Amino acid sequence: EQDRLLPIANVGRIMKQILPPSAKISKEAKETMQECASEFIGFVTGEASHKCHKEKRKTVNGDDVCWALSNLGFDDYSDSLKRYLIRYRDAEGERANQNKAAGGGGGSGGGGDRDDEVDAPPLPFSFNLMDKRRN
Repeated sequence: EQDRLLPIANVGRIMKQILPPSAKISKEAKETMQECASEFIGFVTGEASHKCHKEKRKTVNGDDVCWALSNLGFDDYSDSLKRYLIRYRDAEGERANQNKAAGGGGGSGGGGDRDDEVDAPPLPFSFNLMDKRRN
């Protein structure tokens, strides 16, 4: 079962980023969030994968994930992810152009650059904390 779950340390780190510095997060809260986030990702990925299978494709891409989110009723997430995907692809294209201009050519000959690292823009959505005093 652990193979299908997101790493608990990563889940806890993300949770800490959106909480005040003095906030404490219980082990149970981390495990619950781990289970929910993992299930959500599996749910969306399954829908995107099913679409690819019907279209006789083997690779799920960002557009498929956006489609799956929308198809499953998560339009707000889909719209945000579409905007992010456009910005990500733009940043990736700019990086490729810079590498070509610098003579980087894309060979495996070093330089230390990793092809999967792209200076992508920040995510187009944010998290808001609920104030318990406001009921």
